[in-house]
Amino acid sequence: MTNRRTRPAPRPPEGTPPRAELARQARHVLADAVRIARWAAVERGPEAALRAGVEATPAQERAAAALDLTPGQVRAGWDRARLAGLVELHGDTARPGWRLHAWDRDDSAVLRGWVALFDAWSLVHPAPEGVAPSAVAEVVEAVPQVLSLLQLSQGPVLVPVLLDLLGQRVEELREERCEVPVADQTPGPASVTPDPAPEASSGTDGLPALLDWALEGLAAVGALTLDPGADARHATLTPLGNWAVWVKLEQICVAAQSPAGNIEQSAEDMLRGCARLTPGPARAEYRAWLAARTLSSAVAELLAVARGEDALLRGLAFEALRVVGAPAEAEVRATVAEPSLRPYALLWLAEYEGADPDDAQEVLTREEATWLWVDTAAAVADHGESELLVRHLESAVQGTVPALLDEVRAVGHPRTVQVLVALAAAHPDPALSKAVRRAAFQVHTGGA
Repeated sequence: MTNRRTRPAPRPPEGTPPRAELARQARHVLADAVRIARWAAVERGPEAALRAGVEATPAQERAAAALDLTPGQVRAGWDRARLAGLVELHGDTARPGWRLHAWDRDDSAVLRGWVALFDAWSLVHPAPEGVAPSAVAEVVEAVPQVLSLLQLSQGPVLVPVLLDLLGQRVEELREERCEVPVADQTPGPASVTPDPAPEASSGTDGLPALLDWALEGLAAVGALTLDPGADARHATLTPLGNWAVWVKLEQICVAAQSPAGNIEQSAEDMLRGCARLTPGPARAEYRAWLAARTLSSAVAELLAVARGEDALLRGLAFEALRVVGAPAEAEVRATVAEPSLRPYALLWLAEYEGADPDDAQEVLTREEATWLWVDTAAAVADHGESELLVRHLESAVQGTVPALLDEVRAVGHPRTVQVLVALAAAHPDPALSKAVRRAAFQVHTGGA
């Protein structure tokens, strides 16, 4: 039986260009998006937020004139800039994303930005009108298999061949969900027979148009090329597309190497299973767990755990989100408004934007740093040893125990009393222990 831990990861396809060449190609794909993002970065202000819409806005017209583009090209480039993380919207104000700052010097930032665009291909090119959303979702779910065939073929593949594969994969997905095709359903009483019109495109008849949409969307982000061919159109992966599919396959292979049972667990149970691991093996487990799920559902599940009462799992959830990277940015940024998650989210964003982990603490206010100290102390008190809790004193930003106790009492963390009681019980210095216990009593009774 194959050892799941030692199964080798797939090797990059033969002929894959060097990373620097892939980054050059990614810069070319996103060239207009970068120009528009830089224009918006200079403009700043509400009018730099080039909102999507059919009618050209004044900002779009000004950007088009400045960059020698049409308003339509500006709208398309703006959408790409947002999807690739080149710009961020804060209310009505556009700000440059960290990738825009790193664009000319950091190939990794460029490739991560392009992969974010590749992952969002279904948002770049509008789906055909009149097609049921369920059919669109099925095709999006089936596209990875189409991409795998293109990679295995190592050359052009006729669109009719891809259509056959797409149809087979859609049928498999429906069977996995135990769905009965619309045409095979036995009509019920006339009074409850549903109107078939909304789902008219949910069978296989609409697949050719949806395949065309998917291929054109992938071509729009630079993942493949479409050529007319003598008898039928054919599709070919670009070097960037070939590399991206390999990256996805590598993630699946990592998932297969996870210890038995861990990747099938909920986020909470997975994090508990990683609590005793050192950082390297823990990150490997996070990658395996993530590769076995859609990123949107995985991020939502991790944040749900982070909102719970267990401080240890809160910290581990954000460690797992560091492995997710760019796809988690919007969700993590949204949690900045939640007091219990704000310090974790600010540190995550600082590191994501390029700050050294040792310097990231500087983004926190004194109050936020104190709140985080209490939350971390709660995790140690619940899951660690008393010596660790005593050593945790050294990480406080206040520098002295009296100053720490004053600020801890003021910060309002719900676990303050339990943390101070545990620290008082663990600390070997009787005088310090007494002061901490007094502080715990004052917080508990509401005294000064």
